[in-house]
Amino acid sequence: MGIVPLERALQLAADVDLDLVEVAPMARPPVCKLMDFGKFKYESALKAREARRNQQQTVIKEMKLRPKIDPHDYETKKGHVVRFLKAGDKVKVTIMFRGREQSRPELGYRLLRRLESEISELGYVEAAPKQDGRNMIMVLAPHRATKAAAVAATATRGGSRERAAEGAPEAGETAAAGETGTTAETSGQ
Repeated sequence: MGIVPLERALQLAADVDLDLVEVAPMARPPVCKLMDFGKFKYESALKAREARRNQQQTVIKEMKLRPKIDPHDYETKKGHVVRFLKAGDKVKVTIMFRGREQSRPELGYRLLRRLESEISELGYVEAAPKQDGRNMIMVLAPHRATKAAAVAATATRGGSRERAAEGAPEAGETAAAGETGTTAETSGQ
């Protein structure tokens, strides 16, 4: 329409039963559009919701260790780190120093390097070990392939739940069993 006085623009909006919406207030002259403002707000909220749904959530799990950890306890904690990495989560490994242990940070550094070498096939060091007061911190992140596998596994688990909710038979069920709601598998008892 070009440059129109404000009164004329408001009259045009009233004639076609639409709203006069300012879309670029900083421009000279300001740019306005004739549109249904409620519909515009609804569509922009839909777009924002869709963007949030597609956004990737990064979860950081934390594992705390001590420099003089027992070998069995270390293996247990390493197992937790492996599980977190397989699930596609980042892991923040913290070594807590107490008392005289603070004068021997190389013990914690060695422990973190050992952990790094043992989980190298699942993840990599995103943030190198660094001393932070009484603690030494290292961040591990899963490899892209590991993270992609975790996302795919989560999606397939979610898909099977949806099929079950819809009443479709899952793997291991017969069509007749799916109709009656009981499984075709027998228990080992």
